[in-house]
Amino acid sequence: MNAPVSLASCEADRLTVALGDRAYDIVVGEDLIADAGGRIRPLLRRPKTVVVTDENVAPRYLAPLQASLDAAGIEHATIVLPPGERTKDFAHLESLTTRVLSLGVERDAALIALGGGVIGDLTGFAAAITLRGMPFVQIPTTLLAQVDSSVGGKTGINTPQGKNLVGAFHQPILVLADTGVLDTLPARELLAGYAEVVKYGLLGDLDFFRWLEINGAGMLAGERALRRHAILESCRAKATIVAEDEKEQGRRALLNLGHTFGHALEAEAGYGDALLHGEGVAIGMVMAFDLSMRMGLCPAEDAARVRRHFAAVGLPAGIAANLRGDGWTADRLLDHMGKDKKISGGRMTFILVRGIGKAFITRDVALDDVRAVLDAALAA
Repeated sequence: MNAPVSLASCEADRLTVALGDRAYDIVVGEDLIADAGGRIRPLLRRPKTVVVTDENVAPRYLAPLQASLDAAGIEHATIVLPPGERTKDFAHLESLTTRVLSLGVERDAALIALGGGVIGDLTGFAAAITLRGMPFVQIPTTLLAQVDSSVGGKTGINTPQGKNLVGAFHQPILVLADTGVLDTLPARELLAGYAEVVKYGLLGDLDFFRWLEINGAGMLAGERALRRHAILESCRAKATIVAEDEKEQGRRALLNLGHTFGHALEAEAGYGDALLHGEGVAIGMVMAFDLSMRMGLCPAEDAARVRRHFAAVGLPAGIAANLRGDGWTADRLLDHMGKDKKISGGRMTFILVRGIGKAFITRDVALDDVRAVLDAALAA
């Protein structure tokens, strides 16, 4: 991919998202939380911050972050929220913004999102709308957040009508991806994040997918060099696309590979622990390949290859029998898909493939083909 993305020669773990005067760095490495204050301080107009985290992350990483802010002379308050996808709603957004305002902060104070994708999305949206816009820093603590949701400025909340339907584009001023925190991440959460890593290979980089076929298991097992390489390559791919198409008017939509299906599955599952976001995306990517194959666009071997890799690392490739209830039907899933924010002119937007690494955007898809793919997935 050609890129307005720079890799600084003096520090191999630093990428820049090139957005003019809103450019920011993504720093990838170990022990970044312990050094966060020193990295954040030069970016602040005033050394005052509010750390937003959740009840799972706070016991592990809040104290070292606070110590680093103290060492850098940065004033800080803390807001701890409940964990989980259900926190990404209007009620918790209202609670968060109200608590931030009650601290008496001014617009030049910064919010710091310390957590996974839920905390990052919610905190970023709060930063976008509080005092008509506050700076914020992303310190993602899950693999999924490090390679996807923390980069690119998409913020928002879920509603009963669908996932991320209310939100704003609001870029962070810094992303610190501390790879050491992944050592304490539950295996299921790590796998869910790995689905987003695989996505970058499937949508535009066959060589990266080949690398993952060889090294994915080692990366998931905790091999430091492999993990760092996978995160850097994922962030490099996303930073390139975001710099070219920040507001998703064109090419950035490729990053939604698997998400049209996946978000429908998440909505039907109730946005809880029954189906994690990355698991939904993994199943959705398989469905995107199946739909592409059904339409004569993608070789059957490529679709089978994706399934094999997911099976090899332990990612779901289909809707498990214990997940789908009696109410799960193709029509219900289509109804969820019809409420997706990527609808344009009343037509669904799909990211389909002509093979691994060859994704493209289309609205020219017959609903009968989509229904057939859904029916097959529900019957498997």
